Amino acid sequence: MRRIVLSVLLCCLGLCGCRVIEYVTPEGPPHNKQISEGYYRIELKRSSAADVLTEIYMPEYELLSQSKSVVASSGEKKKGYKRWFNMAAFDEDYSRATRKYLFIEDEKPKVLSMEPREGFSFDCEMVLESKILDTPYSNENARRIAILKQVQKNVRKDISEVSTDNQVYVTSGAMINQALETILVELNKSPALAARLSDSSGVEFSHTSYNKGRIQMVINDNVVTVKMRLGTFVRGFEKQP
Repeated sequence: MRRIVLSVLLCCLGLCGCRVIEYVTPEGPPHNKQISEGYYRIELKRSSAADVLTEIYMPEYELLSQSKSVVASSGEKKKGYKRWFNMAAFDEDYSRATRKYLFIEDEKPKVLSMEPREGFSFDCEMVLESKILDTPYSNENARRIAILKQVQKNVRKDISEVSTDNQVYVTSGAMINQALETILVELNKSPALAARLSDSSGVEFSHTSYNKGRIQMVINDNVVTVKMRLGTFVRGFEKQP
């Protein structure tokens, strides 16, 4: 079977030339694990701006962006098949991180098998304001939906602060927002789905561009953690951090 796949690949390379070679050849570092390591080392309510910079910024691969309350690093492979960012937002005195984000999009196929990898992963963790937590809701499902709406609002706000001169944030932010909007529409139609958001398998939803997606949201005291995967990134959802 492997010989057949290799033969087909070689045939495609011969017919289509350099463009196919460019598409299937791995682009090299940084790999997803390397990109995500810094995100997981950021500690909300503890990490300072200097700590965040040390953890997330890889100057050999990334561009650094800063605003009054946000520090972010982003990268894009030269061929344009992969882009990513790490980001943290801070409290009013800019002393401690209160929100953090990780986004990775990869459109390249696996070499030889040509299995498409189109899709993206998005992770965030944020400290919720007391007014969100203390608001009376009709039930727990309504509370979870309101919190996810606040997550979407915070994502839009923080990304907008660094997107002025960096197209990676503009494109990635639109993709994240559209996916969150899609799941919120589903939850508004069927509020009972919100009860499964904290399950290990999360909630599956349909997506126009990536066919399907899955999202998990866990609330622990005043901190909410969201994990969202679309396209082929959905595979192995429960085993991912």
